[in-house]
Formats: sequence, C-alpha cells, structure tokens
Amino acid sequence: MASMDRSGDVLHAGLAVVLLLGVWSVGGLEVSTGKVSSIEAMNGSTVLIPCTYSSCIGIKDLFFNWHYNDNGTMLKLCEGEIPMEGVEPRGLSVYHERVEFVGSSKGNNISILLWNITFEDQGEYICFARNPKEKNRNHSATFTLIVVDELREIDSSLTVVIVSVLGGVFGLVIFLMVVKGLVVNFLLDGGDKNKECLVNSGNDNTENGLSGAKADTKGTPKA
Repeated sequence: MASMDRSGDVLHAGLAVVLLLGVWSVGGLEVSTGKVSSIEAMNGSTVLIPCTYSSCIGIKDLFFNWHYNDNGTMLKLCEGEIPMEGVEPRGLSVYHERVEFVGSSKGNNISILLWNITFEDQGEYICFARNPKEKNRNHSATFTLIVVDELREIDSSLTVVIVSVLGGVFGLVIFLMVVKGLVVNFLLDGGDKNKECLVNSGNDNTENGLSGAKADTKGTPKA
C-alpha cells in the first residue's frame, strides 16, 4: 500500500509539473520582428526596424534593448524600461546618433527608426526583452537589413508566364463547361423527341386498331 501511495504522489507531482510548464510556455514573454524578418533598403533611406512584445501573464518593469551585430561585436543602440501595460517607457537611452525610438506601450511596440542608412549599417539587429513578472524570462528576435544601390526590379517574364498558364486553365474550364452544357441540352432535346415519337406512334396504332376493329365488327351487307 505504501508503494502505491508513493506512485500516486509521484504521478500527481508529474502532472502538476506538466501543467505548470504548459502555462509557462503558453503565457511566456515573446518578442517578434513580424512575419518578414529581413528587408532590402536603398542606401541613404530611412528604415523602420520593427519589434513587438507579448505576454499573456502581463508585464512589470519590462526591460528592453536593441543591439547591432557588427561582425560578432554587439553594439548597443538603445534601451529602456516599461513599468506596466499602457505606460510609456522610462529611462529611455539612445546610443546611436541616427537611431530614433518610435515604439509605444499602447501597441506593445518597441520599434526603432534608422536614419540615412549606409552600407555599414547592413547586418543583424537584435531586439531583446526581459520580464521580471515572469521570473526574468527573456526573449529576443533578429531583423536583417540589406542595403543596396537600387531596388531589384520584379521579373515580369515570370509574371507573364504565370498569368498565361492561369488564363489557359480558366479558358479550358470554361470551354469544358460550354461543351457539357451543349451535350446536356442535346440529350434533353433528343429525349423529348423520342418521347414525342413514342406518343405519336402510340396514337397512330390506337387509331389504326380502332378503325380496324370497327371494320371487323361491321356485318356482312345483306343482299
């Protein structure tokens, strides 16, 4: 009995740990740079480098910062702290002359702008956040900036091929639908004609039969 009780206690403890881990993974802090994690931008332009945070548990004194990966050396761009939901960052510090913080706590946004970019600005930008409310759980996301002389033109030939193929498919479908409609109408018309032929044939036979019957029933004329 004692061994069974111990087994039950171990099972209950295991279930509790699993449930706690599940809650932690579902409600844990996450930061994201969006569905597109890289962008090509013209030399000399201004670029928005996006980042948002989320936590189902909520935040308190959320710490965040941005770093630029300069060939393995992490250069700090800015940092700040958000006291609670809906409150703007405090203690905001920017360490790069062409970086501007444009985030807002109302949208869980901690994005930055990078002004007048150069080829030296190309590389990875890391958004980091830490939430003391979740026992200092932290998370980071990376956004890649590619600087070019001119933006690449979309290959129109591929677009033309795709449109042509789709047009051919739609044309074939429409053609098949028209042929199907014609065949169905032909079959229906043929069926109606057959019915008419059968009815007419039946009427003729009936009339012939009746007239023949009448002829047969006539008596032999008396002399």
